[in-house]
Amino acid sequence: MEKFLKVVFSLFLLFFVSVTGFSKVKIGLSFATLAEERWKVDRDLFVAEAEKAGAEVIVVSANGDENLQNSQCENLITKGVNVLVVIAQNGETASSIVKSAQKAKIPVIAYDRMIKNCDLDLYVSFDSVKVGELMAEYVCKLKPKGNYFIINGSPTDNNAFLVRQGFENVLKKYPDAKVVFEQWCDGWSPEKALKHVENGLTQHKNKVDVILCANDGTAGGAVQALAEQKLAGKVLVTGQDAELAACKRVVAGTQAVTIYKPIKKLATAAAKAALELANKKPASEVNTKVNNGKIDVPSIMLVPIQVTKANMKSVIVADGFHSEKDIYGK
Repeated sequence: MEKFLKVVFSLFLLFFVSVTGFSKVKIGLSFATLAEERWKVDRDLFVAEAEKAGAEVIVVSANGDENLQNSQCENLITKGVNVLVVIAQNGETASSIVKSAQKAKIPVIAYDRMIKNCDLDLYVSFDSVKVGELMAEYVCKLKPKGNYFIINGSPTDNNAFLVRQGFENVLKKYPDAKVVFEQWCDGWSPEKALKHVENGLTQHKNKVDVILCANDGTAGGAVQALAEQKLAGKVLVTGQDAELAACKRVVAGTQAVTIYKPIKKLATAAAKAALELANKKPASEVNTKVNNGKIDVPSIMLVPIQVTKANMKSVIVADGFHSEKDIYGK
């Protein structure tokens, strides 16, 4: 009888799959790195959302090595994932991942970072130009005149250039905001940001009013350099990602602003889209197209939020991203 029931159940599953088109989805999720706080949050949220829908997620991290990422993705393709989600270390060279996946008829989603010059299936991210604009708008209104440093992100990450474009869109409205020093940080490295700001302070004899940092990690390096010269809190510093350390700096006054990108919305949208593409359906939440140098990529673009000391509780705490106790220590 038990054997008969097993046979009946197996036949039922086959019938269910044939009628509904449902099958267990296997998702490859490739991170450039998991060293930064935010990427661990993305991973956990994405995996939870996908597993809730019955999918299996295979997570790999390349530790900032684009060649390792490419080989890891080749391995995921060989394992027969149904869809590949990639946070690219290098948006240019990652195009080879897309080409390999296409040969195996596996759709690819670029998560948060665009993959350039290829026939990418989907891009899910926040508007990085808007992120740069929100940072620059806040500090330019407070300091419309003065010396500005710009500490950009990684030159291999397309988002870094989009953030830089956002800075420029605002700075051109403030001719008395003079950019006197600018550097890029390989891998978004806080250590490189620290060294760059130290050099900038030396070159300009500590005369700086604003440091436009492209993310919270580089902002941390900048604030450390300022602290060494007893300038922390006297110079406006920007960042993005609402990392806990950055939120603490914002309420302490050593960082002026961070940009919150509700990661839960991003991870949820990406997981939903991955499930849809894996089941040969179009992504239902596409709301725009973004050119990657070759095609206009169907995209899901979400809206970032400017966070300061004034709205920290109403945005970050209220959204459950960090607790009030963690930020304020009480």
